Amino acid sequence: MAPKDTARTTDEAGEGSAVRRKAARYAVPVAVAGVAAATIGLVPALAASGDPDLPDVTAQELIEKIAASDAEQLSGTVKISTDLGLPSLAGLAGDAADGLVPGAGEGGSSAAPDARLMELASGTHTLRVAVDGPDRQKLSILDGAAEYSVIRNGDDVWAYDSESGEVYHGEDAGAAAEREHPAPQEPPTTPKELADEVLKAAGDTTSVTVDGTARIAGRDAYQLLVKPKQSGSTVGSVRIAVDAENGVPLKFTLLPSSGGKAVVDAGFTKVDFSRPPASTFDFTPPKGAKVTEADELDGPEKGAPQHGEGLKGLKGVEGLGPIGEHGQGVNVIGEGWTTIAEIKAPGGEGATAPKPGDAPPEARKFLESFGDRVKGDFGTGTVFKTRLVNALMTDDGTVYVGAVTQDALVGAANAAK
Repeated sequence: MAPKDTARTTDEAGEGSAVRRKAARYAVPVAVAGVAAATIGLVPALAASGDPDLPDVTAQELIEKIAASDAEQLSGTVKISTDLGLPSLAGLAGDAADGLVPGAGEGGSSAAPDARLMELASGTHTLRVAVDGPDRQKLSILDGAAEYSVIRNGDDVWAYDSESGEVYHGEDAGAAAEREHPAPQEPPTTPKELADEVLKAAGDTTSVTVDGTARIAGRDAYQLLVKPKQSGSTVGSVRIAVDAENGVPLKFTLLPSSGGKAVVDAGFTKVDFSRPPASTFDFTPPKGAKVTEADELDGPEKGAPQHGEGLKGLKGVEGLGPIGEHGQGVNVIGEGWTTIAEIKAPGGEGATAPKPGDAPPEARKFLESFGDRVKGDFGTGTVFKTRLVNALMTDDGTVYVGAVTQDALVGAANAAK
């Protein structure tokens, strides 16, 4: 017998350099999308073949089962489909790309994790994952014969791009803190990490129910359905398939309130909960490979936003100014699913934001592909849209950003004046 729908209110120097700096000021929408992806998650789907007959369970019991899950070893294949509605970055190159895409341009490395993992923000990808406790993890992005891997083994973090032959080496954030060179932290890439991001934010603004069962990667699972109670959110629902035996999330699907296909569809197509061989996490740079140390890099790769930092990760974007270690410069408006971050322009009152018409041609083309001019009591500004996170940049330099509709952003800006 399938479980009953049991509701429970519990309810993320020279002209070239000048162009790069200017282009970086127009990177706000890209940075916002990247942080949103890291906060809300990025990672598909295996079609269920028949719904298993499982004992009834309440939403509270299922959430507790996820929290109590002690599975620290696993390996498997994850298929990732992400559709944030972002235009392709493939046409951006040279100076503009140096400002817009982490890891691009001079001083970068094609193997730097923050550069390569941004690829997961669009399209469909196949990943191989392996985990052996908190000190050993491996994530590989498969692309035909090419493979990109990030390996954490104790204090060392390695990344290898087989196509370019480049290697990145950094240190685990905990071990590196005293050396002031923290390693980049990857965005969530497994259904469990994605589920944790959603469930830890659940509260009075959220409805959580058990909505049937499913068969995922050959395992029986319960389906947990999470929905915002508030209007104005771009999130329609989140469905999490939870392993009936060990409580590990096996699949994560985020649907937008606007309808259409999933923004994020994340799930194991194959999973094994036995300990992976120790050799899985061994890595030695291939002969002749170019090895770049984390502290040799300029820009974002030197220290990417730490997992869970959210909008504080924007502090490295030129044009936004310092947000501060404890979030100075950010005013949080609202709560729950309709939370909006108001980010004041650097330079205080009287500062003005760059307008799309003033941008370099490459950046202007990119912005115009998903930016709309709007007016309100706040004056005028530009709304940059994705299917999940939207941002309003007013002409006085203030940015309003959240997983909310354009009307919600305009309303927040009007109320702030």
